[in-house]
Amino acid sequence: MKIRSVTMRLVASPLKVPFTTHLQQVSTREALILEVMDTDGRIGYGEADPFSSPWYSEETIQTCRYVLREFLIPILLHVPIKHPEELEQRWSAVRGNRMAKSGLAQAVWDLYAKQMNTYLGKLFGGRKAEVDAGAVITAATSEQAIRQIEPLLKKSYKRYKIKISRENDRPLLEGIRTAFPDLPIMADANSAYTIRDKDHLQELDRYRLMMIEQPLAYNDLSEHAILQKNLATPICLDESISSYAAAASAVMLQSAKVVALKMGRIGGWTQAARIHKLCLQHSIPLWCGGMIEFGIAKAHNLALATLPGFTLPGDFYASDHYWTCDLISPKITVDHGVISVPKDRPGIGFSIDHDALAHLTCDVQSFVHR
Repeated sequence: MKIRSVTMRLVASPLKVPFTTHLQQVSTREALILEVMDTDGRIGYGEADPFSSPWYSEETIQTCRYVLREFLIPILLHVPIKHPEELEQRWSAVRGNRMAKSGLAQAVWDLYAKQMNTYLGKLFGGRKAEVDAGAVITAATSEQAIRQIEPLLKKSYKRYKIKISRENDRPLLEGIRTAFPDLPIMADANSAYTIRDKDHLQELDRYRLMMIEQPLAYNDLSEHAILQKNLATPICLDESISSYAAAASAVMLQSAKVVALKMGRIGGWTQAARIHKLCLQHSIPLWCGGMIEFGIAKAHNLALATLPGFTLPGDFYASDHYWTCDLISPKITVDHGVISVPKDRPGIGFSIDHDALAHLTCDVQSFVHR
């Protein structure tokens, strides 16, 4: 692929409204933007989205910057690669650090698709012209949740994910279900429960949830399998699906009936494609999860969601939901509950808003092939 250089940018932006779970409140979002340039001047873009502290995973912005700077980028530049699929083996001596790997691999895949003059999703079998939009609701009370849901109904979002905890789950879901008897809602627990809460979780079946996401520990598979046998509500695994191996174990143990796939959490496109194939083979529906990401990562997620196994609405918002200033052009918009896929444009299908990128950039590091 004749890669000439890599640029790593630290960007940061306040959210319009803080994003709250029972673990953390996020008011300002940082991310790492990776730019990979070939010898013809084409540039591929990727985005690494760890949080500033390790509340979601063990990776943070600072650990990713270190691993990218000291290991992943030098390995990429040391010997030319012919195809992005080589990256997984090339980086095999770097254990874990999947968000760092994903951000850089995204940029290489975007560059490769541009070299092939092909939309990135098509390289993996994606064919959809539009993707369903799904909302995430973070509220302490049902009254707050209803106020968040009402304006989203006007844009016909296809799914509403409610962040819950053991302390607020029943009054929150009761109020929402009473106000919206037929609304397609699911609950996201972010590991707020233990297996000892089985009876409590069974009571949530009454709310006719599409699924409950990651009720138990972030690294658990076996207790989720036990819990699923006792719930009518489908369990969806998120944090537990950290690799293809974890996904294969979840399938074997019957730990869940749905999988939320997050490219950053599993290391990028290659692992995502393998997990997608596995879930298709076992008739496990997929949806694409979000990380409060900027537009570059959202564009990669949009391309991923065009694959046939993604049959449920993912975490797809309009650009202006979180940001006054996003990094791509045109901005992502939701029309009648769907987002149009730029499948006739190469790479991720969006241009970079360079003024916005410069405005949000806090630090830049450049690396050149020698």
